[in-house]
Amino acid sequence: MNPEQVREFDLKADINQLTRFLIQQQQADGTWRFCFENGTIIDAYMIILLRTLHYEDEAFIQQLHQRIIKEQLPNGCWKLYEDEEDGNLAATIDNLQALLFSGYSQLNDDSILKAKQFIRSRGGITNTKGLLCKAMLAITGQQRWPKAISSIPMEMLLLPTYLPINFFEFSGYSRVHLIPMLIMAKQDFHIQSPYPLDDLFVSPSTRYEAEEFESASYQQMQERIEEGRNRLLGSSLNDIASEKAVQFMLDRIEDDGTLYSYASSTILMVFSLLALGYDRQHPTIKKAIEGLIQMRCYSSSHTVTIQNSPSTIWDTALLSYALQQANVKASHPAILKANSYIVNMQQHKKGDWSVHNEGAAPGGWGFSESNTINPDIDDTTAALRAIYSMSQENESYKEASVLGLNWVLSMQNSDGGWPAFEKNVDNKMVTWLALDGAKAAAIDPSTADLTGRTLEYLGHYSKLKHDNHHIQRGIRWLMNNQEADGSWYGKWGICYIYGTWAALTGLSAVGITSSDKQVQKAIEWLYSIQNRDGGWGESCTSDRRMQYTPLHHSTPSQTAWALDALIAMHDRPTSAINRGIKRLMALINENGWPTIYPTGAGLPGNFYVHYHSYRYIYPLLALSHYYEKYV
Repeated sequence: MNPEQVREFDLKADINQLTRFLIQQQQADGTWRFCFENGTIIDAYMIILLRTLHYEDEAFIQQLHQRIIKEQLPNGCWKLYEDEEDGNLAATIDNLQALLFSGYSQLNDDSILKAKQFIRSRGGITNTKGLLCKAMLAITGQQRWPKAISSIPMEMLLLPTYLPINFFEFSGYSRVHLIPMLIMAKQDFHIQSPYPLDDLFVSPSTRYEAEEFESASYQQMQERIEEGRNRLLGSSLNDIASEKAVQFMLDRIEDDGTLYSYASSTILMVFSLLALGYDRQHPTIKKAIEGLIQMRCYSSSHTVTIQNSPSTIWDTALLSYALQQANVKASHPAILKANSYIVNMQQHKKGDWSVHNEGAAPGGWGFSESNTINPDIDDTTAALRAIYSMSQENESYKEASVLGLNWVLSMQNSDGGWPAFEKNVDNKMVTWLALDGAKAAAIDPSTADLTGRTLEYLGHYSKLKHDNHHIQRGIRWLMNNQEADGSWYGKWGICYIYGTWAALTGLSAVGITSSDKQVQKAIEWLYSIQNRDGGWGESCTSDRRMQYTPLHHSTPSQTAWALDALIAMHDRPTSAINRGIKRLMALINENGWPTIYPTGAGLPGNFYVHYHSYRYIYPLLALSHYYEKYV
């Protein structure tokens, strides 16, 4: 037997093993509730917030403290991912503050002394670029509010949407974080930290004198905002704008008390309400804390952590689809329960997405269970794949599918690609803000992963012909945005492997074959980065450098993505594909750090996600597609 040949018996056994395991993990309500693990940043901010509110649950605070301590490295720092060079300054500052706020760490503890030494060795507190870290330092009174925030006029909220700069030119994610920070900055809000960090400033003067560099583009953006403000009439615009800012937050609080279903924005919102004089026991604040605490899960180190936005809908849709790809029938109880849950989570009211897409009817799905006003393209196409079989026979599922398809088509950007949340929110001017991460977070442009995944859905599951103008425009966008080396950059996964997988599977679904020169180049790129062990692995550093950076280890999800793309483009398995499948089959049963490496992306250099579900979903899909096509 050829050593690279995949044994049919072993392959089918692994598919069945994964299938049985996942069905056993399903909850009674039809969902899968895997952890959406995102480092220690939310845990740190929760400790500071709970202590500020005099929250009485010592056991919970101690659990968060233990989680942070457990993740600290011997040199005193914290990292966002295993191979991050030199540690992460912002994470270390955040965690140091949280440990001290908790009361379970003291100034002379070895962990505190090492963390402080690491911060000093990296230039001190003022050397951090992380916006949320800077905001928390301002909240705790360690330094002034960043000028990049405090200099933004609140009246920007009043600018009409027809002006070149207005508040809805920012992405939805950035809006719900920017508003509470603007409120606090205008109030010059801070709490009294029990542990001033004066010894972590490189010199005494930098605490109040350090200001961000103002580029010419940033100054130009400020001038445009000022022009818009001067066109408004009235003498009390600031008061009106401040009232609108507060109402903006209150209008977007979900039933669980969170702001837009994000923990990070909810924490900022609570602090901003305190800045406005809200009592610590105010119902809005109490409800927000209840919602945050409901976001608990167990991390890969078996400690309690707070998810930034639980991935229940996303995981449930993907797992229903993956199981069906593994030949679990749509009539199976697990699929029936999952799809019943999914169809009930479809959104039927307009949210902020309708500002730039006013005429479209609702019909999308969100990421988290509490999310009722912020649907996105990826969750919607995932849900539509999951319920496809049932939509062919059941009228209510058919209606949901039609609504979802129409919403997805309506959200296509003018450039032909698809965004994540909002249509045509790609004004480069707002990225000129002097804020770390503004380029990635301030706008919501077309991306290869969203465009590729949408084309994959349209090609395989919609009734549209491949010469449909939506499909053709999507193809053109992908072809025009391929990297020089043949890869595509993916925004919501790590990173070039993710984008290339989405692009190739999408192009294959709409009839583009391996004979296409650009497809050939992408295939050659995937082969060129295959690890010696047969798998694939990419470092989170890729999205900071904006070029592919090898991890030098194979991860389950990235190996599955690369294989799924190659399987889509090859009529027969190559020796490289077979080696990859054998490595993937081994990875399923491994438990080293590469199997829990974060392959979900959020904000380059600041926020990465270890989806606990990914080590099951994508291997099951790749193995099933291999079996269906080649065996």
